[in-house]
Amino acid sequence: MTIVTHVLGTALGVQVLGLRGRDAYLAYAFGVAVDLDHVIKLPRYLKAVGWANRRGYYWRSSLQEPVALLWIVPLSFLLGTAVPTVFFLLHLALDYLVSYEKMPWYPYSLRVTRGWLVALPDRVKEGVLLAVFACSNLFLLWNRL
Repeated sequence: MTIVTHVLGTALGVQVLGLRGRDAYLAYAFGVAVDLDHVIKLPRYLKAVGWANRRGYYWRSSLQEPVALLWIVPLSFLLGTAVPTVFFLLHLALDYLVSYEKMPWYPYSLRVTRGWLVALPDRVKEGVLLAVFACSNLFLLWNRL
């Protein structure tokens, strides 16, 4: 999914759960900011492809795969809040709806999957989620005002 979908999904979760302060920051950190690992992969991409937009390039690191739960769940216990785990799972669910390759247990396994609902076009899934998240956020904001 795109960054816009992740931001809208996280914003919706923050509103629905009524998160404030530290928990809201954690929600955005684990719902959106985990995509910053793409910066780590940027030099490799530029070396392999250049500035071209190559679909299917493997941008993900283990920070965006289910294997990251091995450190996120203990962190949640340490912090005394489930927010990091919940919003990381939201991030994963959105990413696994898109049909590009994913390696759920990387670096421990090189097993590759394409995620869920691969028969549906990614643009359709993205469009539907964008509409649902945007409308839901607006509805909740309108009701709060």
